[in-house]
Amino acid sequence: MSTQRLLHGVCLAVVALALAACGDNTQPAGSSPTGSPTTNAASKPINVGFIQTGSESAWRAANTNSVKSEAEKRGIKLNFISGEGSVDKQRAAMSTLIAQGVDVIILDPLQNFGWDPSLKAAKNANIPVIIADRAIDSSPDLYVCFIGSNFDEEGQRVGEWLAKKTDGKAQIVEIEGQNGSAAAVDRKKGFEEAIAKYPGMKVIASKSGEFETAQGKQVMEAFLKNPDLKGMTAVFAHNDDMALGAIQAIKEAGKQPGKDLLIVSVDGEKAMVQAIANGEANCTVECKPLLGPALFDAAEKVAAGQKVEAKQYSKEELFDSSNAAQAVKERQY
Repeated sequence: MSTQRLLHGVCLAVVALALAACGDNTQPAGSSPTGSPTTNAASKPINVGFIQTGSESAWRAANTNSVKSEAEKRGIKLNFISGEGSVDKQRAAMSTLIAQGVDVIILDPLQNFGWDPSLKAAKNANIPVIIADRAIDSSPDLYVCFIGSNFDEEGQRVGEWLAKKTDGKAQIVEIEGQNGSAAAVDRKKGFEEAIAKYPGMKVIASKSGEFETAQGKQVMEAFLKNPDLKGMTAVFAHNDDMALGAIQAIKEAGKQPGKDLLIVSVDGEKAMVQAIANGEANCTVECKPLLGPALFDAAEKVAAGQKVEAKQYSKEELFDSSNAAQAVKERQY
C-alpha cells in the first residue's frame, strides 16, 4: 500500500469518528440526551385558582362542570373554591389563593364592585386575574381580561323581542337577580333602554328573586296577590330559574303562563327552552355557561407571559316559539 493511500484512509477514519461524535451530541428539538421528551417551563401544567359564586342555579352547575372538566382534560391543577353566595367568602378565597402562590386566579364575582383591594394584592404578588361571567367596575389594569356574556345586550334583546310581540304595549313585573351583581344590574339596564322607546311599555313592579327558582316563585306569588298589579301582562325574569319558579306560581294561581302572562328571561337553559316549546313561556336569550375552554385558553397564555384580548364575549342565541322545539334537542344544559 502506498503512503498516499495510507494517509487517505487515516483521514477518512478521522472524519468518520468526528461525524459519529457529532451525532451522539445532537438531539431532536425538545428531547433529552436519552431521546426522551424534556419538560420545560412552558409545557408544565399550571396551577389555577377558580372562585365560583356558588350553586344557585342549573346554569351555575353547568358552568362549574365546564370549568372542572376542562381543567381535568388539560391536566391543569385546579383549586376550586365556592363563594357559597357570600362576597366575604369570595374575598377570603382571593387571599387564600394569593398566599398559595397560584399561577393564575379566575374570579366569578358575586358583586360588580369592591374588588380593588383583592385585585391590587394579586397584582403585587404577580398573579394575573381573569374575570369570568360577571364584569366588574374595577380599573382594567388590575386584571388581565374579562370572559363571559354581554348582559346589557341580553336585556336589550329581551326587551326588543317583547316590544315586537306586544306591539309596544305591556305592563311588566320584573323579577331581578342578586342585588349588585353585574348580571342583574346590566340586564335591567339593557331591558329598560329597549322598552324606553315604547310609551305603552312600563315596569310596574320589581323585586329580587336572587337568581333562585324558589325565590322567583315567592316573588311571583306576591305579585299575583297584589291588587295593584292586576293589570300585569308580562313577566321579565333576570334568569331562567326564576322564570321557571314564576311559571309554577302562575299555574298554581289558576292562570296560563305563556298566554295569560307572557314570560321572558335570560340564560337559555334546557328546561326554559322546553317550557317555550310547550307554550308555557315565550322567550329566553342565551347566556352561555360553558366557559371552561375559553377561560383556560386565556389562563395558559397569561401564565406564559402572552397577551390576551381584554374583553371576550360569547356568541349567544335567542329562543322563542320559532326555534325552541328544535333547539331543546341539542341543549347541553
